Amino acid sequence: MAYHVVAYNVAKSVAVKSCKNNLKFQLLFSDSDELFYQFKAEKYIYVFQYGMLSFFNMTSEEISEVFKLIKPYAVNFETPEVSEDISITFENEKMAVEFDHIVLPSFDAEMIRLVMLNASQSVALSRYSEITENLLFETNKHTVYLEKKGKLDISGNKLKRFIGKTLNIKNKISENLYIFDSPDVTWENEQLNKLNLGLKQTFDLKDRYRVIHDRVEIIKENLELFKDIMDHKESSKLEWIIIILILVEVVDMFILKML
Repeated sequence: MAYHVVAYNVAKSVAVKSCKNNLKFQLLFSDSDELFYQFKAEKYIYVFQYGMLSFFNMTSEEISEVFKLIKPYAVNFETPEVSEDISITFENEKMAVEFDHIVLPSFDAEMIRLVMLNASQSVALSRYSEITENLLFETNKHTVYLEKKGKLDISGNKLKRFIGKTLNIKNKISENLYIFDSPDVTWENEQLNKLNLGLKQTFDLKDRYRVIHDRVEIIKENLELFKDIMDHKESSKLEWIIIILILVEVVDMFILKML
């Protein structure tokens, strides 16, 4: 029998503490960013602070029920679009990790949690990949205009907001993705560690993270250049204003002397 893990991006963020205080499912693991629940026998829910929800062996009706329960504690909750669907089967003394199918040696909650964690990270990477791709596209429009016209087509205020948006996304990626960190449970369990490494490799998490990180760095470099150009432009304006004021004062003094 094949079971399924599905992961969704449902919100900008989820108040983990509020969920912990109000959801009545059996809590198996928690920290400041995550909650791992047993919904019913052989059914699990994983809640992440950065707006991700993952489910194991749950029907679409049960998932919809959980969405309704979590919506009051979520910021900008919306019908999920980005998702990951992975099938899991169990065979004695066998473990195999493929792109959309995983074989586990036993029905172990920690192994299932690792699959749900990595599936959620994969969905988060897809979301951030789309966001950074759009930011890079917008940045490239300004660089093309700069190349053709020799000036920027963006105001100082819009540039500052663009820089702020980029920095916020960079911070969220750093805070919410633990691509290079292994969960504590893998440190002393060789089998869990092997599974975790296999999942990261199969989902290509590290390489996808590096692509996103490199995009953000390129965007940052471009924005810093835009800011330098903008500062130089403002500085030149100020210099001309000072020169004009001095000339006005000199002309005024000359006229007074002539009179």
